[in-house]
Amino acid sequence: MGLLNDVGQNAKYLTKGGSMDPHPVLNGPDMAYVNSQVVFECMAPDSSLPVTYELRRDGLLIGMMEHHHEKQPALFPQKVTAQSEGLYHCVTKTKGITQVSNSIKLSVVILPWNTRINSDPSPAILYEGSRLVLSCDVAMGSHLSYTWFFNRKKMNSPTSQQLHFTENKLVIERATPDHGGYYTCMAWSRVRDVKRFFTSSDVKVVVKVHLSKPEISLSIFKEGTSYHGNVSCWSSRGTPPVEFFLLMEDKVMASVLASDSVSAWFRVNVVPGLDMGVVRCCVKSEVQQLMSEPLTLEVVPVGGDVNVEVEYLYSSDAKLAAVRLTCHVSHGSFPLFSWLHNDSTVLAETQMSLQSHNIWHQYTLTDWRRILILAKLKQEESGYYRCRVRDRYEESTTWLESGSVLIQDKDWITENNSQEKASSVASTTITEFIAIIFCCFLLISLSISSYCVYMMIGNKIARRLSSAPQMIVCSGFFLSAPFLIDYLFLYPSSNWRPNRVITALQTEV
Repeated sequence: MGLLNDVGQNAKYLTKGGSMDPHPVLNGPDMAYVNSQVVFECMAPDSSLPVTYELRRDGLLIGMMEHHHEKQPALFPQKVTAQSEGLYHCVTKTKGITQVSNSIKLSVVILPWNTRINSDPSPAILYEGSRLVLSCDVAMGSHLSYTWFFNRKKMNSPTSQQLHFTENKLVIERATPDHGGYYTCMAWSRVRDVKRFFTSSDVKVVVKVHLSKPEISLSIFKEGTSYHGNVSCWSSRGTPPVEFFLLMEDKVMASVLASDSVSAWFRVNVVPGLDMGVVRCCVKSEVQQLMSEPLTLEVVPVGGDVNVEVEYLYSSDAKLAAVRLTCHVSHGSFPLFSWLHNDSTVLAETQMSLQSHNIWHQYTLTDWRRILILAKLKQEESGYYRCRVRDRYEESTTWLESGSVLIQDKDWITENNSQEKASSVASTTITEFIAIIFCCFLLISLSISSYCVYMMIGNKIARRLSSAPQMIVCSGFFLSAPFLIDYLFLYPSSNWRPNRVITALQTEV
């Protein structure tokens, strides 16, 4: 491959005795792939004919050419081998004068071949927090650069000290589960605009998660006439495979190798009402061994008092949002709860699998159906609620029931109470007003009566002369008072005005 590097601007000149004596100029590539073809060009335009051109590498003659008639550049084609690398220069000889050109260092680029990834540790399986080094190695190649891929996506220059590139290595200082996946590297070189590369095969990196403290629980079921317990052991974190052990009084009772998960189950015999002992779970991995809290193998039958706790839940704007009913039972290891609304079952087992969308939003059951939440409390949800409970593992046992509690829509109650209160206040106001009016007329009646008595016994003569009109006034008032009282009681809600009473009084008189 002919690759010429224009280095004419690097031609050197020597000055001697005021005259300029040009040296020959050598042009050629500074890099070339092995087994490619290159050409070195030696030019000496001011030399006298005949001219002898010599191409030398590291001082050794590798090519010679003579020009007798024309001043043309001397071309030296070369096939690049591993030994072609070195320092090249051109020597011209004419009429006993020898001149040396500039030098060009040729680097031979070997194509990458058989790229592969080596890991430390090997195989690339490690626990989180450990250090991982991946090396992109080649069987052959020079002047190489490296590009890394994670899950077939190119990895850009890292911005964290936890992951960085060093020459042909990818270093992860503290591995996390996110670093697990498939890694690929590509070794490549470039000469001018020609790029050659070789890509490795994928290497899978597995970052294991440390185990968390195991949890332990007990469930019970009936098989025929016998009762059996199911001891569950699990860790919330961890990478399988792991091994679980069931221990009773520090003695291994059973073991299970969990290859697909970090959980295991052990079957044990239990008798309701009898303490069968204390057990623990132990989980073991390559680097960890953890123990669970103790668990007592005791199944307490359901019994004692059953009652319902009611809690009204309000929103931020003080409006009733929901009602939570909680069923409490005195004792029982595995209680099963059921709720009744006005003697009808709320969300029975068959209804829970076939329930409609609206029913589900009206009722919510949690904590093994121990808690009932009324999300919507309207007229149809109001009423009497009670809960009942029995052993979960024994369907033939009798339900224990609580007392009924009345649940009503408090917003509706408050509205009705407000209306009743307003009506009561209005009635009280009218009654008080009538009483005040009655008292006022009674006081006036007493005053006029006293005046009349005084006038009759004070002056007999004056009474004879004036008794007729006075009696008319007194008798007129006494006749009008009953009428006024009857008027007020017959029309208590009427818009009473003083002028109406005066008019009525004048009419009577």
